[in-house]
Amino acid sequence: MTLRTLDDLGDVAGLRVFVRADFNVPLEEGRVADDTRIAATLPTLEELLERGASLVLASHLGRPGGRVKDELRLAPVAERLTELLGHDVMPLDSVVGKEAEAVCGHLGPGEAVLLENLRFEPGEESNDPVFAGSLAELADAYVDDAFGAAHRAHASVSALPDLMLASGRPAVAGRLLQREFEVLSGLLSGAERPYVAVLGGAKVSDKLAAITALVERVDALLVGGAMAFTFIAAGGGQVGDSLVEPDRFEEVRTAQAKARERGVPVELPRDVVAATEMSAGAATKVIPAGAVPSGMRGMDVGPETVAAFARIIEGAGTILWNGPMGVFELEPFSAGTRGVATAIASSNAFSVVGGGDTLLAVRRAGLEGSFDHLSTGGGASLELLEGKTLPGIAVLQEGESG
Repeated sequence: MTLRTLDDLGDVAGLRVFVRADFNVPLEEGRVADDTRIAATLPTLEELLERGASLVLASHLGRPGGRVKDELRLAPVAERLTELLGHDVMPLDSVVGKEAEAVCGHLGPGEAVLLENLRFEPGEESNDPVFAGSLAELADAYVDDAFGAAHRAHASVSALPDLMLASGRPAVAGRLLQREFEVLSGLLSGAERPYVAVLGGAKVSDKLAAITALVERVDALLVGGAMAFTFIAAGGGQVGDSLVEPDRFEEVRTAQAKARERGVPVELPRDVVAATEMSAGAATKVIPAGAVPSGMRGMDVGPETVAAFARIIEGAGTILWNGPMGVFELEPFSAGTRGVATAIASSNAFSVVGGGDTLLAVRRAGLEGSFDHLSTGGGASLELLEGKTLPGIAVLQEGESG
């Protein structure tokens, strides 16, 4: 099935378009610290404004749990979006209700407002149809450009577009969501071989479902980050005080057995950068990955591992990378992630990078322009690659009408 997109929206001149965006960005001292997710939505917003629509923008920010938290208000996002868009975006103090209805009801062509944090309302995360109905009162059409939230069955992602379609109003994907779906769906069915997946991050439990699904599709799986120590420990290796999830040993062994049956190598770190503490001034030591002594923790993959991973990456036709190789935020433990990033960037493969920490590492290395696709969705990317049906995608597919 294919997605309905902006191309299917028809004439929007004079219409109010509800745009579900993903402006879940870090704030520091009342200002946006990283505007990547805001910038990613600009093509959709610019196209809609050029076509004469007015915009009712909506996003969540953080996890306020259905309560108003002043530090999670979206006014700083509106300020930064105004700067990037070159177009005034007025922040509202409410999500629904009389003020929102009054302001949105009087929007003229080319005007834009940003509703307050959707998650201030309990009905958002509970996918409440009544709350979704209140949102539906604000607009004539719906556009979802929040791929990072597409795996959430939340009101603005699931119930709202369903209501819009049921009432004869259009609900489509924005350009960002469209591109994410096309690229990641392509990895499910038509990835150029060899297809190599590089997975990292802290907890193997976060990625076990993805690992299980990927060993059915890839030609090699490279595992780094702290999650690798659960693999190493499950195989009898000594990991010292490294982060380990013993309750996942059996699932890890099962995934490895599945990979062996398919002839898919699961490459684990050969050496690691270890230290007694996680700090910028920590004394480090490169040691074999399965021989970390008590009192020390593995904080990064070592140079031998980077070289081994790079050799596999060099011959790949497609590369998926999700998760850093170590505690890249601290310089003593950043070389592994930087080395793998450079190897992927230097390859001739079609490269897809996803996950917030991974994208941050890419930016720190100055390699943003060296990959074919930078995915804005962490959990959403992995769930789509697992073959799961994402609520925010399903409702926008051809044939769905509420």
